[in-house]
Amino acid sequence: MRYLFSRLLFYFVAFFIAISFNFLLPRLMPGDPVDALFAGAAGRMDPSQMDAVRAMYGFSEGTLLEQYGRYVVSVFSGDLGPSILMYPTEVTRVLGFTFPWTLFLVGIGVISAIVLGLVFGIIAAYRRGGWFASIVPPVTAVISSMPAVVTALLLFYFFGLKLEWFPLSYAADPAMEPGWHGAYLKSVAYHAVLPLFVIIMVSLSQWVMVMRNSMINVLGEDMVTMAEAKGLSTSRIMLRYAARNAVLPVVTSVAMGLGFAVAGQIFIEIVFNYPGVGNTLLKAINARDYPLVQALLLLIVLFVLIGNFIADLTYLWLDPRLRKS
Repeated sequence: MRYLFSRLLFYFVAFFIAISFNFLLPRLMPGDPVDALFAGAAGRMDPSQMDAVRAMYGFSEGTLLEQYGRYVVSVFSGDLGPSILMYPTEVTRVLGFTFPWTLFLVGIGVISAIVLGLVFGIIAAYRRGGWFASIVPPVTAVISSMPAVVTALLLFYFFGLKLEWFPLSYAADPAMEPGWHGAYLKSVAYHAVLPLFVIIMVSLSQWVMVMRNSMINVLGEDMVTMAEAKGLSTSRIMLRYAARNAVLPVVTSVAMGLGFAVAGQIFIEIVFNYPGVGNTLLKAINARDYPLVQALLLLIVLFVLIGNFIADLTYLWLDPRLRKS
C-alpha cells in the first residue's frame, strides 16, 4: 500500500505541475486570442468591444494567482469554457467528439502492433539463425526508423491518391448518418485502414526487439534447459516457460507505450485529416484557441500519466519481489 500511495502522490504532483505549465505557457506569449481576432479583422471590429468579447469567451480577469485559482477549479470541475474556434461549443463537448476517434485508432492500432510484435519477437528469439529471425526484425526496424509522417505521406500518396483504394480524409463517409448500423461501421473501418496501418508499421519494430531481447535472456536460463531435457514440446517451452517469464519487462513498455501513443499519432491524424485529438490540436493552434489547446494538451498528459500508473500496477502484480519490498 505504501508503494501505491507513493506512486499516486507522484502522479498527482506530476499532474499538478502539468496543469500549472498548461496555465502559464499561453499567458507568457504576447497577446491573446482576442487580440489576434481583432488584428485579423483589419479594422472591421471596434476596439471598444474587446472587453465584451473577452467576457463572451470566458477569459477571466484579476491577478495571475486569482486566474490560476479559477483555472484549477475549472479543470477539476470540468467547466473549461467555450472554444474560440467552434464558439459557442463548450471545450468539453469538443473533447467528447475528438477523443473517442483518437482512442479508437490508438486502441486498435497500438494493441495490434503489440500483439504482432510480441509474437514476432518470440518466434525470432526461439528460431535464432533461421530465415524468420534474419528477415523480419531487420525489415520492421527499417520501416519503423522512418518518421511516422513520412510513412503516412507515402501511403497517402500511393494507396489514396494514385490507386484510390482508400479514402483520403474523414473518419467515415460524411454523407452517412452516424450510428451503430452496419453501413456506418463499415465506413468507419474503411476510413481507418490507412491510419491504422501507419500506426502498426511505425511501432511494430519496438515490440519485436523488446520481446526478442527479453526472450533471449530467458532462453539462457537453467529452467529452459531442464524443460528441453525433459522432452517437453517446443510450443510448451516457448510459450509457458520462456515467453511467460520474458513478458515481465515488456509489460511496462506496453503500458507506457499506450500512454505515449496518443501524443505520437498527431501527425498521422493531420495527414489523413482524421477528426481526432491531433488534427483538432493543429486547428486550435492555428486559430489561437488557447482554451481548446490547453484542454487537448492536458488530455494528452493525463493519458500518459494513466498509462504509467497502469504500468506500475501491472509490474506490482506480476513481480512478487516488488510486493515483498
